[in-house]
Amino acid sequence: MRKNIVVGNWKMNLKRKESLELVEEVISMLKNNNVEVVFAPSYTYLYKVNKMCTDLSYVHTASQNISKNKNGAFTGEVSAEMIHSLGVKYIILGHSERREYFNETNTDLRTKVDLSLSNNLDVIFCCGESLKQRESGVHFDWIKSQIVESLFHLTEEEFSKIVIAYEPIWAIGTGVTASSSQAEEIHAYIRSVISDKYGENVSANCSILYGGSCKPNNARELFSKENIDGGLIGGASLDANSFVEIIKSFQ
Repeated sequence: MRKNIVVGNWKMNLKRKESLELVEEVISMLKNNNVEVVFAPSYTYLYKVNKMCTDLSYVHTASQNISKNKNGAFTGEVSAEMIHSLGVKYIILGHSERREYFNETNTDLRTKVDLSLSNNLDVIFCCGESLKQRESGVHFDWIKSQIVESLFHLTEEEFSKIVIAYEPIWAIGTGVTASSSQAEEIHAYIRSVISDKYGENVSANCSILYGGSCKPNNARELFSKENIDGGLIGGASLDANSFVEIIKSFQ
């Protein structure tokens, strides 16, 4: 049975004191929670944030990225093995900002997926289309190619460690949100692509998150859709009240 998951992707925001206070506030407001909550702070605070979550079965951490290299002379890079050694559960891979600003390709991400899984890390794999791609009608094929080229070499057992996050790039940081029907349409399509490769059982158990300007005022409607299992939250995850309100949208 697939899980409801809400991930707070902090990106390059918050100083140490702010980060730890945010985690404390969110945890204090979540009692008997039935949604899996994931914090994705910067590398700098990942160890401490993970320690704060250790005793809570429903709260985990994610690294925002890893190197495509296993180890070696790659100054400034962080490996999957290093992240695993911290006790972190998830890796976020393929975020649109990484694809755009750091030129990450589907081939790069395939390598990173393999490194993550080989180090017992679950993957939150991002995919999504630009406004131009949506308007030209190629968005379904584009999203399918991202998934196929980076994930479909995996076995069924390996794929069970994958969470998909759909990001309409045109809705990230713009204040524009895909309508709940637009989001549901893509989520259902992604699930059908997975089903065609791995079968209905694997597809039905894969959590697919929405990652485009999800906020307290639209989370409940988005999460009510059959194929939307949670959110990859950006700006709204930097405020404890907003983040918790999104998490509680499932209740």
